[in-house]
Amino acid sequence: MARILIAEDERDIRELIEFTLKIMAGHDVIAAANGEEAVSLARTEQPDLIMLDMRMPKMTGIEACVALKADDDVKAIPVVFLSAKSSEEQLAAGANTGAIGFINKPFAPDELIARVSEILTEIGMA
Repeated sequence: MARILIAEDERDIRELIEFTLKIMAGHDVIAAANGEEAVSLARTEQPDLIMLDMRMPKMTGIEACVALKADDDVKAIPVVFLSAKSSEEQLAAGANTGAIGFINKPFAPDELIARVSEILTEIGMA
């Protein structure tokens, strides 16, 4: 199973994602409460996949992705955005940072597992 770093500022959503991916899907999950924490954890934990909420305090998902892609130690780790509002502008901004995709919120646990499984297959982790 994959090692996945998730960054979500809303505790209930973060815990739901963590439970879904860890308990239901069997992945190793590292959780961060904001983008700044996610960047720091990515450097120390070296996950297989990073999932960033687009809107977070301290550092947005976009800012975190830019910081990650500028860091030689973690720039190769695939990044996926989580967003409740995926406008064309957000999709373009996300694509321009080097992220490989989006997962729209809200989602049912089985939808999240299926989407993460698809992404892991695409990056050769499944």
